[in-house]
Amino acid sequence: MTTAVENEILTHTGPGTPMGELMRNYWIPALKSSELVADGEPVRLMLLSEKLIAFRDTNGKVGVMDHRCPHRCASLFFGRNEEGGIRCVYHGWKFDVEGNCLDMANVPPHQDFKHKVHAKAYKAVERNGVVYVYMGDQSRIPELPHIESTLLPEAQVEVYFIHRESNWLQGTEGELDTSHIGFLHFGSLGKGQMAGQGENKFAVANRAPEYKSLETDFGYMYAAYRPAEADETYWRFGQFLFPFWTMPPIGHIRQNLLTRAYVPIDDENCMIVVIEKKGIIEDTPGPLPKGHPGGAFDPNSYLPNTTDWMGRWRLKESRANDYLIDRERQRSECYTGMDTFVLQDQMITESMGEIVDRTMEHLAPSDVMITRVRRCLVRAAQDYMKDKTLPANATDAKHFASVRGGFFVAKSNIEWTEAYQTQVDNAPLESWLQRAAE
Repeated sequence: MTTAVENEILTHTGPGTPMGELMRNYWIPALKSSELVADGEPVRLMLLSEKLIAFRDTNGKVGVMDHRCPHRCASLFFGRNEEGGIRCVYHGWKFDVEGNCLDMANVPPHQDFKHKVHAKAYKAVERNGVVYVYMGDQSRIPELPHIESTLLPEAQVEVYFIHRESNWLQGTEGELDTSHIGFLHFGSLGKGQMAGQGENKFAVANRAPEYKSLETDFGYMYAAYRPAEADETYWRFGQFLFPFWTMPPIGHIRQNLLTRAYVPIDDENCMIVVIEKKGIIEDTPGPLPKGHPGGAFDPNSYLPNTTDWMGRWRLKESRANDYLIDRERQRSECYTGMDTFVLQDQMITESMGEIVDRTMEHLAPSDVMITRVRRCLVRAAQDYMKDKTLPANATDAKHFASVRGGFFVAKSNIEWTEAYQTQVDNAPLESWLQRAAE
């Protein structure tokens, strides 16, 4: 059982907290590149409970910094984004994307001390339509992680952001719980409906799999397994990559270039960031819900973005309207009464409350990956707070390379890690090696 102390370590990510300080040593996907326009409006955002602004300067560079002007703490959200920097409208002080003070407009030249003033700014870089922010020590910034889906050419990827009103760990743990697929997502489908629907038929034929798990250089790996045809095993491999990335087994492992991050906004809200290859071939059964189960939404599924701290990438379906659940459909044709897989997950994780009291849980063998990832995270956070020891993956981006989640069928006499490695070795790894070398 997770103790109250461990739960607090796991779920609190603000400045000074063990998990928050650990996470600040990793790159964080923060915005879509398209949200920022050169000399355009700044964007409010929160990461790890810090209130920030993001803007794109005249030259196209992205700045992410504390929203407060270091002069008198007026919000730079109301500033003028002009001529290579953001200018506070209170007294005209101006800052570049690195936080350097460029101008102290209300101070006579002989009293100017702008070289001594620096806004709290974080390094920001862009890759394939996503802005990443590094909130740790700005004097030692690591490479971006070599996560395969993030290394694809921009024209080949789809990126989705989704606001969720729950702690980051709830969403992450939902991805590490593969047995729920047979209920939450495929609950209305019987064995007879799965004929001809590919390998996922085994997830419905046996809704109670057994598990293997293994600590790795990047985090943790698990595999749920069930009998398939004679002398064969149906495997569903999922991955947890430090500090909040997951690779759920949505599709066959050879096509499943999909990664999801559960980024803490504050302790009671997170942003799901889905990065996937376009046109993933999914082997999914029968009358699937509308939309892409990996997270693709029609733009009409979102409310319009607003400028407040929690105003970005919110779905129309929410806790406030019971996710527009259709009880008649639930009775007659759809197990949950709602359409997309991600919305079904959203409903479940938000229904637990903003932060789950994990002392109330009664965990089962199907939760083995969840319990082990929790221990792994608590240990890493405590080690960092004790003597600044970090997992090797925080400083070596290559630990994340050549990792995939996904399902497949293999001969039952093949050891599980060997079966996985054979699939990965035979899968097209796209361009990650070439891109990493660049």
